[in-house]
Amino acid sequence: MRQKRLLTAALCLAALPLVAGRAQDTGDAAEIRALELKVADWYKNRQVQTFAMLLDDDFVITFEDGSTYSKTGYLSYTASSSTVVESVELSDLKIRLHGDTAIVIGVYHEKGVDSRQAYDYHDRFTDVWMKKGGKWRLVAAHYAVPTK
Repeated sequence: MRQKRLLTAALCLAALPLVAGRAQDTGDAAEIRALELKVADWYKNRQVQTFAMLLDDDFVITFEDGSTYSKTGYLSYTASSSTVVESVELSDLKIRLHGDTAIVIGVYHEKGVDSRQAYDYHDRFTDVWMKKGGKWRLVAAHYAVPTK
């Protein structure tokens, strides 16, 4: 009986770091979720300077057509685009934390007008965030047209 209690106590002590780590992960996951929603809103409202503060200097984005942009290229494209974004919605967000790295996958829906033509995009996306200097920075994004 004593061995069983010792084994149970040892297992509980061994699990404590996992429980403490999960609590931290939960706070980080909530912060990442909030940042994702802010980024979508800032993009929609063309708050490029605010948006730029969350992008890492090494940021790269890949679009559905395979084109890629660096931080500078993407911000320039966003600021000068003839696109008027009417709505942006994120759904089905799943966040996986790996130390100071977070992987976010989800569904992206954007509606608006580009060169006087209405558009309605439905995409899947993956974002990669890294905590640098105590702050989360978006380091990579990838968008893909979902298969039906």
